[in-house]
Parts: sequence; structure tokens; C-alpha cells
Amino acid sequence: MKGTIEERACALAVYMIENRTTVRATARQFGISKSTVHKDLSERLPAFNRALYLQVKEIMDQNKAERHIRGGIATRKKYKGDS
Repeated sequence: MKGTIEERACALAVYMIENRTTVRATARQFGISKSTVHKDLSERLPAFNRALYLQVKEIMDQNKAERHIRGGIATRKKYKGDS
């Protein structure tokens, strides 16, 4: 992905807000690491676009709260043989 870090962070944030995706799914879509996505959204974005950051933070907090549920579902699928 070409462009400045600010443009990339804004693009990641807009994608995550519009699609209500996780950091991992956003990283996969943009072809970058989830560490980069997380750093862009949690550290770089608040410095230049606070309003967008607050929207993304809400989604990231919700994903964090639901993480244990998704993990349990994945484990159940793994041991039941579903892919």
C-alpha cells in the first residue's frame, strides 16, 4: 500500500468502521501485518484524527470483549471436525 502513514491509518480506520472487522481481518485485506494495523490505529491515528480514532476504538474494544467467545467457537469447530 503506497502513501503516507497518515493516509494508510485513515484507510484502515475507514475500512474497519464500514465493515466492522477485526484487526486480523483488516490486516489480511490490506496485505500488512496485524501489528502494523494495531500500531497505526491505536498510536498513530489519535495524533491526527481523533474523531476517527474514537470510532475505531469502540470497534476494537467490542472485538476485545468478544474475543473469548470467538475463540471458544473456533475450538469447538476444531474438535468437532468442522472447518
